[in-house]
Formats: sequence, structure tokens, C-alpha cells
Amino acid sequence: MWIQDEAGKKINVKRIVALIVSCLSVVAAFAQFNTDRLVAIGRSALYYEDYVLSIQYFNQAITAKPYLYEPWFYRALAKYYLDDFAGAERDCSEAIHRNPYVTNLYELRGLTRINQEKFSDAADDYTRALRYDPENRGLWHNRVLCRIQNKEYEKALLELDTIQRRWSQYAKAYGMRADVYMQMKDTTQAFEALNKSIEIDPYDGHAWAARSIIYLSREEWDSAVVQLDRAIHLMPRNATCHINRALARVHTNNLRGAMADYDMALDLEPNNFLGHYNRGLLRAQVGDDNRAITDFDFVLRLEPDNMLALFNRAVLLENTGDLKGAIRDYTKVIDEFPNFWLGLESRAACYRKMGNNKLAEADELTVYKARLFKHLYGTQPRMDPSKIRKRSDADVEKYNQLVMEDEQTTEREYDNDYRGHVQNHRVDMEFQPMLMLSYEPRRSDVSGFTAYDACVDQMNRELKGRQIYISTLNTGMDDHRTASYFALIDSLSQTIERSKTEKAASSLLLQRAIAYTMIQNDDAAIDDLSTYLQIDSTSVLALWQRAFCQMRINRFLASQGTNIELKNASVQGDLTHALELSPNSPWLLYNRATQAAVNQDYERAMADYTAALKHEPMFAEAYFNRGLCLIYMKRLDDGLRDLGKAGELGLYTAYSLIKKNKKQKAE
Repeated sequence: MWIQDEAGKKINVKRIVALIVSCLSVVAAFAQFNTDRLVAIGRSALYYEDYVLSIQYFNQAITAKPYLYEPWFYRALAKYYLDDFAGAERDCSEAIHRNPYVTNLYELRGLTRINQEKFSDAADDYTRALRYDPENRGLWHNRVLCRIQNKEYEKALLELDTIQRRWSQYAKAYGMRADVYMQMKDTTQAFEALNKSIEIDPYDGHAWAARSIIYLSREEWDSAVVQLDRAIHLMPRNATCHINRALARVHTNNLRGAMADYDMALDLEPNNFLGHYNRGLLRAQVGDDNRAITDFDFVLRLEPDNMLALFNRAVLLENTGDLKGAIRDYTKVIDEFPNFWLGLESRAACYRKMGNNKLAEADELTVYKARLFKHLYGTQPRMDPSKIRKRSDADVEKYNQLVMEDEQTTEREYDNDYRGHVQNHRVDMEFQPMLMLSYEPRRSDVSGFTAYDACVDQMNRELKGRQIYISTLNTGMDDHRTASYFALIDSLSQTIERSKTEKAASSLLLQRAIAYTMIQNDDAAIDDLSTYLQIDSTSVLALWQRAFCQMRINRFLASQGTNIELKNASVQGDLTHALELSPNSPWLLYNRATQAAVNQDYERAMADYTAALKHEPMFAEAYFNRGLCLIYMKRLDDGLRDLGKAGELGLYTAYSLIKKNKKQKAE
């Protein structure tokens, strides 16, 4: 079909339509590409635990394409990691509205609802997810735990029957069955279920801890200690197990061991009420009054109206000579319990010590009258301190009894593929990160140490605005800092467009690349750095930063199962080229060593770390990473020596690794 324009020329309509469609498809593809890239950058920020920054990228993706479910899902995941469970739930609901057939959406929303104690809603989510993925054992597992929380024990047992038919060797199913029986007060069947669980999986610390609870309820202290020994061996950082073992040890006259358990429990959970209360009683028992007062001070900060803790502190204050403090505490208790004879007698004794005989006699007279007419007030038998009271028992006469929770329940562990999944379950023994060029000085354990580089110094002299630092990745930026870097990028982009000379533009490209690095847009940073290197192929800083950005991309891609061999080669190539231009840079040597260490090429890493330390002997991170390489190479003593040096230079996390590896060596 042909038409004529105003000049009378013939125009092919089909060709125009085809051209318009082609242009629209290019625009659509570009928009899709931008959205995909925003999501990819956001996911990378998630991997590096920069959740606030990742939310910024997902916000942009949602604004561009609000009908896509993925940005909503990943933003929900970021909020989940930030413990914004209500916000995460809302985003999951939006994602489900857009695509109701994705199992992960229901799974994550179920976890957010569990954290808000919406167990019925969470169970509904797992039910819907199981329609699409009926063989997902984790969904069955979590739904059973929701049933237990809702006290739907019969439903829970029926669902456990189904789980055990499908997965007969699933030890945790027996553990959950034991939990149900314990809630139903059937300890015999609970014990049998736990035995089966331990038979299938003897390395499940929760099963041993659950079995110890049954022994504690029966006051079989020696047996409880045996179970808790095993549970703590498997779960050394479980504060509840240490609290329970301390309780059992007190009843087996192992006071030293009980004290050690309370100390450990409070190291793990400094705000643990039972730990402080019971340790305070134990310290009072062995005459360590001042430190016992410290424990009861802490308890009273947690529960200011706890009369039993208040009376214990009063007794201790009296013992240590603080009579005014003791009277103050005794008075509060007596105001609450006017017929508490021991409190009145104790306050009277304090008044006499202070020479206030009139008030002492008044208290003594009150006690005398109460005892004379005890048929009106009832007797007050002395409580046995070897007994245990429940936490909710507020009988002030039981002030000197150890405390335990009202109901000893097994710890319910929800099946959760998200906590730790994005970070690919990083191990404790992880290398210190590579160094980058940054607009912010590094925040690390090492104090009083500034990394100096001549190339960086030269660039800072040329720049009249922001200074550049040698730093490690600073994650966890707030909204304000993130927005400032987006604004900086916009400003630099406008200036680059207006630049009239290549030299002026090149300097701005490097600055913008560093800004992109700060917001983890590594692809954009690499684009700018590659353009800069076309202008100046001898730029050490551009090679350095490009290697860092590519290394960060590689780690994320590796966590997704992508082959990164060729990309690793480009990182090594950039660092090697930079070292040819600046052979004495300890920072470049360290970066190349770290790249080799992460890829388990420990011999090459060792050589570069050693060279870096020759140029910079106070380089704590180099000692730390070289120490890890030596440990991985089975040279434990040499590795511990390097870790010790790193700790000496201020990298204090090295000491926990030294302790851990020494313990493993002893075992």
C-alpha cells in the first residue's frame, strides 16, 4: 500500500509500520534489559548483604515494570533479612498476585508470617505451596510446626504419618513427633520417638537436648547431664543447653561446672534472664556477693518488679554493708508482701545495725504479733533451696530457689532455605576481602593504619572535590548515603556529556566508575573503566578497580553455579598488568594473592602475600589471609603464628579462629 506526502512523493505504509514496530521492539528490549540489569544488581547486593542498597534497585525495577513478580519477591527477601517481616509479607503478597504458581513465594511468605506468629496463615501458605510442589519436604516440615504452635496436635500427627511414609529416614520427623507428645504430656511416647530420631541421626543436637528435657522433668540429673553433654558438643553455641546443664550440675554438686555453664550461656546471650538470676544465686551461695549483686542488678533492669530478685539483692547489699540500699529493697518487698516475716526480720536487723532501734522494734513487733496469731496469717515454712521453682511462681518465700522456665520445650527449627542461602552458606574461615578504590575510608578492625599509594595520592592532588581512599567494601549504606551516590553519578554523567576534551572526560569516567562501585553496579563501573583504559592503557588505578569489580561479579556468579574460569583469568590479567606498572604495590600484591586464595591456589597466594608483607610489614589482612592459606595447606602451627600476628596488629577476629583451630588440633 502506498500513500503520498505533502510533496507528492509516494511512501510505502507497510515499510513505515515495520520501522515503527522495529523501533518499539528495540525500546521494549532496552527497557527489559534495564529491568533485568536492575534486578541482577539488586541480587548481587543481596549476596553481599547490602540489603538497603538492594531494595533501592528493586524499587527502580518495580517502578519500571510493576507487573513483574521477581522484583517484588527479591525486595521481600531483602526486607526479610532486615527483619521487616510485615513489609516482606506485603511484598510476597504482591508477587503472588502477579504469579500465583511459584512455590518460593508461598514459602517465603510463610516464614514471614511465622516470625509474626501468624501460624494459621503460614500453614495456609504451605498448604497452597504443596499443591504445586507436593514432594517438597521442607514445606511439610514447616506446616507441622505451625500445627504444633496452634496446638492442633491431631492434625500434626496425621501430617507426620504422611511425612514418615514418604521419607522414612527423616530424623527430624521423629523429633517433631516427640515435641507433639511432650505437649500432650505423654513423655513415654516422646522418649521412644527421640530414641528413633537419634538412631537415624546421632548428630542432631536438638534431639539430644529434647531428650534431656524429659530427664530434667523426672529429676534424673545425672542422665540429663549426659544428654546435655552430647547436645552441647554438637551445638556449642546453644545458650539454653548450657542453662539446663548448669541446673542439672547444681543438683549433682558440680558447682564449678554449673558456674562455667552460666558464664558461657551469658557470653552467648548476654540478656538471658535465667542465666543472670541463677548465677546470682550461685555466686551468693559461694560468697561472691559483689558479683552476685551485679547479676541481680541486671535482672532488675530486665524486670524491675521482680520481688524475689529484689529480696536477694537486699540480702546481698546487707552482707556487703550497704544498709541503706538493703533497707530500700526490703521496704519495696514488704510493701508488696506485708506478711513476709523474713523480710521484716531482715529489715529490723538493718535498722539495728544503723542504730535506729525504734524502727527495728516496730518491725520486730509486727513479726511477733503475726507469729502470735499465726492462725490468722498461716505459717511460713522455710523453703528448701535445693528445690526448683517455675519462673511464673512469684512466692517470695522461694527467693533462694533456682529458676526454670514454666514449660521446657524443644527448640523448633523451621526449614529455611533463605537464611544464609543468598550468601551461599559462607564458612567461618573466610578470607579478608580485596582492597578497592572508594570514596569512604575503610572501616575495619585494624586501627591506626592508613593504606598509602602514590598513584592514589597523585589522583587526589588532581581532584578538587571528593578524595579517594584504599578501602574494603563498605556494605550496609543507609538511604541517605545511597541517594548521595546516585546523585553523584547523575552529576558526573551530565559533566561528562558536556566535556570538550578527552582528558577531562577520562578523569570523570574514573570517578564515576568508583561511584558505581560504591552502589555495587559493577557492570557499569567496568564499562567506564574499560573506556578509560582505551584512553590510558597504563592506568594502574583503572586496572586495579576493574579487577575488583570483576572479582565481585565472579563471586556472585559462582554462587549461582556459573562457570567463571575465563572471568577469573581476566581478573588475574588486570592485576598482573597493574603490577607490571607498579611492582612494589603491597595492595595489588595482596589483591592478586586474595584472588588466588579464593580460587584455592594457595601456593601462588602465599608467594604474593609474602611479597606484600615485605613492602608493608604492618599489613594485618595479609597476615590473616596467609595464615588461613597455611591452615588450609595443613601447616597449622605456621598458620596460627600468622593469625596471631594479625591479631597483634588489631585484626581481633583472628583470635577466635586461633581458639577454634587449637581446639580442633587438641581433639
